[in-house]
This record gives sequence, C-alpha cells and structure tokens, in this order.
Amino acid sequence: MEKLKYIFDNAKVGIAICNAEDNTLEMVNPAFAHIHGYEPHELIGISPAEVFGPECMLKLETHEILLACGMNDISFETNHIKKDGSPVPVSVHITVIKDKNGVVKHRIANIQDITERKTVEKKIEFMAHHDALTSLPNRILAKDRTENLISQANHNGSKVALLFIDLDGFKSINDSLGHSVGDEVLKMVALRLMEDKNPNDIISRQGGDEFLYIVSIKTLNEIISIVNKLLKKFEKSFYVKNHAFNTSASIGIALYPDDGDSFDILLQNADTAMYEAKEHGKNTYCFYTQQMNLNLIEQLKIQNDLKNALQNNELVLHFQPQINLADNKIIGAEALIRWQHPELGIIMPMEFIPIAESRGLIIQIGQWVIEESCRQAAIWQQNGIDIVMAINISAMQFLRGNLESIIRNALQMNKLNPKQLELELTESIMMHNTEITLQCVRNLKALGIQLSLDDFGTGYSSLAYLKRFAVDKLKIDQSFVRDILKDREDATIVKTIIQMAKNLNLKTIAEGVEDANVLAVIDAYGCDAVQGYHFAKPMGVSEFEKYYRERKI
Repeated sequence: MEKLKYIFDNAKVGIAICNAEDNTLEMVNPAFAHIHGYEPHELIGISPAEVFGPECMLKLETHEILLACGMNDISFETNHIKKDGSPVPVSVHITVIKDKNGVVKHRIANIQDITERKTVEKKIEFMAHHDALTSLPNRILAKDRTENLISQANHNGSKVALLFIDLDGFKSINDSLGHSVGDEVLKMVALRLMEDKNPNDIISRQGGDEFLYIVSIKTLNEIISIVNKLLKKFEKSFYVKNHAFNTSASIGIALYPDDGDSFDILLQNADTAMYEAKEHGKNTYCFYTQQMNLNLIEQLKIQNDLKNALQNNELVLHFQPQINLADNKIIGAEALIRWQHPELGIIMPMEFIPIAESRGLIIQIGQWVIEESCRQAAIWQQNGIDIVMAINISAMQFLRGNLESIIRNALQMNKLNPKQLELELTESIMMHNTEITLQCVRNLKALGIQLSLDDFGTGYSSLAYLKRFAVDKLKIDQSFVRDILKDREDATIVKTIIQMAKNLNLKTIAEGVEDANVLAVIDAYGCDAVQGYHFAKPMGVSEFEKYYRERKI
C-alpha cells in the first residue's frame, strides 16, 4: 500500500477519487489540488461540481448514459474551475469502480492541465487565419466572415461591399529604403484602417500593400461615405525612423449581389475596379462595371500576344519630323513605336507599353527600338537625309537593361555617327539618380550622343539634375503648348522654360504644335524647334522620306 500511496502522491497527473454514493471527493493527490489552486485537504469532502465546473458536469451526465450501455470509462477535454474562479483547460479521463453486484462505488478522475497546449493551438490557429505582419485577418478568415455577411444579407435584404485597397507608390518606399521601413508603414496603415471601425466590418491584409475592407450596407451613400473616410486616412504622413512618408490609396468596389454572389467573385471584380481607379489618376475609388471585364479580357489578349510581337515582326516605327524654326528645315525625327497587330490593327504605345513594363518585356522592346532606329538613321544618312534620330528611353531600361552596350553595339553595327542619335530621357530617370545611372549617361554623352529631357515641366526637375546629367535640350510638354492661347499660366510656363534654357545654353523643342497661331507664339518666345500635327503626324519610312524631300525643295 505504501508503494501505491507513493505513486499516488507523486504522480504528475492529477488524480481524484470520488465516492459515488454521496458524490464527494474522497481522495485527491497534490497534482490534482495544484491544477485547481487548492491544498489537497481543502478538496476532501466537497462535491466534484465545485472544481469540475458546469461544462464538465454536463459531459459526465452523458457518461451516465454510456454506463448504462456498458462503457466504464470516458475521455474528453473541458474547462475546470480553479479556486479563484478562473477556468483551467484540462483533459479528463474517468473510470468507474463497481462492486461485485455491478453497482458503481467510486469514480477515478485522471486530470491533465493542457493550458500550454491550448495556448500553442490558439497561436497556431491565429497564425493560420491572420497576417503575420499586421495581425489583421488574412484572406482565409476574410472569406469566411464575408460569406457570413452575404448569408445575413440574403435574409435582411442588405448589400455587402468589398473594397480592394492598394497603396499608391508603395513600391518606391521598399525599393529606396528597404523592406523593414516598408513593413513599418504597412503596420501603420493597418492601424489607421482599424480606427473607428464598426464591430462587424472586416479589414484584411491580402499581402504586399493590398488590403480589404468589407462591410454590410443598405445604401450606396453609405459606401461612398466609408470610402471618403478611408481616403482621408492617407492624407496624414506616416513617420518611421524620423522620416515622413506619404502615400495615397486606390480603391476598387464590388457589391453583393450586383457584382457577384461569392467572396472570390467579389474580390476579383473589386481588384479589376481598383486598377481602373489607378488608371483614373490614383488616390480615388471606382465601382466595378461589366465593361471593365471586357476591357480586362482585351488587355489579357494584348498581354499574351505581345510576347510574340517581336518574334513575328509586328512592331514598326513611325517618325515625326522635328522642325528648326530658324530656317524651317527638318533637323530631326522622333522614333515612335507602333504595334501592327494581325487582328486588332495598329495599337498605340500607350495601350501596350505599360503592359510591357509590368511584364518585363520593355527591355527587349526597348532594345529593338534602339537597333531599328539606328539602322534607319544610318540608311537615311547614306541617302542624304541628314537628321538626328530621337529615341525615348525608359527608366527601366537604365535600371535593368545593359543600355550602354546596346547603344554602342547599335552604333557600331550600323556605322552611325553618334551625333546623329538623341536620347530622350524622362524625369523618372533623374529621380533614380544613382551613380550607376549617372555614369551610364556620362559614358553615352562622351560618345557624342545628344540628350534631351522629355515632357519638361510636368514632374520634379531641378537645375541640379540638368547640370548633373549634362542635358542638351529641353522638350516642352504638349500639355502646356496646346492651351498656350487660352491659358495664361501655360503661356507663362512655356515662356519661362524657354528663357531659362537660353540662360543655361540649352536648346528647346516644343511638342504638340497643332496650328499656326500656336506656332507663332512659340516662335515669338524664342523656341528653337517644334514638332506636331501642324507640320506632320508620325508616319512610316516611305512617307517620311517623301515629306523630307518635298520640304527640302
């Protein structure tokens, strides 16, 4: 008996023996008492219900039924009640001891504290349904809760709005300052989205800089009010490590039941609407429409076909003449890409270049433009058409492509004088003012290639950029030129750019000159050169050659 008592007293599992006749605890070991926050003697003679708790007692009632069916033991997990009234999760195994007549005399309960396991399980459960960075519900949990909202909407006639929120320009934060800073900004965004949230609203992070806001509504005015409040949350800067960051949001909205009858369809359509909001200038919202799907299908076709456009020789160059105002002669041609699609006809660059950039095809296309432009310029030079070929270069070509070697090879292969080539740089290239980019520009400049700054006045150019990049020419954006007769501010901007360029010994060229009156004003301001529909639209090789010879006569 002493050995059994030793085992009983030192067992790590809680053991309690209950007298079935008077339903009191007859013996408990120290482990059982410790689990429940008692000393062992405090438990002797009390009803098991005081520590087993109501949840456990209900399961024991079920055991009585099982006993009648001949089952002598039962196992389950439940919550017991500690001395201080708090619950403790336990696993329970109860065995009965009967006399020779089959009458239950005692119940033996083996109890294990499973608090640690339950804590780990809860953590795993939380991690499975929440975003690790922001602790917001993830897509799995958002889907489950949205389906519940949809079910409720079916009964009460309400609507469910799914808002797809994408941060504008967030990639530049990650690229310039690293993911650790970007992560801190995302956490702050999550906190702002949670401010003033109604209890039933669902906020979720999908990954990256994409969030969902899902809400039950009665009227469209409600959702417009919510969206405006969300956009307003991004007006204040986000501060990380003493740096202020500004970002806006583009929001796409899909409604149940109008735009879909499930979470997945609503998410897809809200995503489509969000991209439409981006197209409308960002920092805004857009409701989903069926037309967007049709546009998306066409975009996907263009995207798939674009992969084969180079291989199938479907890309062509058109050339727009550049006119010197001093003698009215053609001094250059801007090479402008077109896509001769076999089914859709001519596709303009604004329709496929963004797709090429997003799909990583712009490097190949950009190389083709450089090589084809140099080839054509060399042919014209041999045939007496002595002009400068202007080529647009994107920031991605500088950042990801071997631009310098591509241009050197194109010049050498076609035996083209570098002075016959002009690269039109965008302001975004200057904003990525890395030493690698700057050195590439200097090397190209050293070859004798001319550099012009495209769309000048529309971005954030500074005199420091112009000096560092040794630009030869400023190209005045057509948005200022076209309204020069109607908009005094545009006229002032154009005049100021031309005067500043003269002071810096830079040439100027105005694009978008479409009538004689605009031309007269531009000429009076002292602009060096122009291009636009007043002279000629972009045209194919043979048309350009004809136009050149006719003007030369």
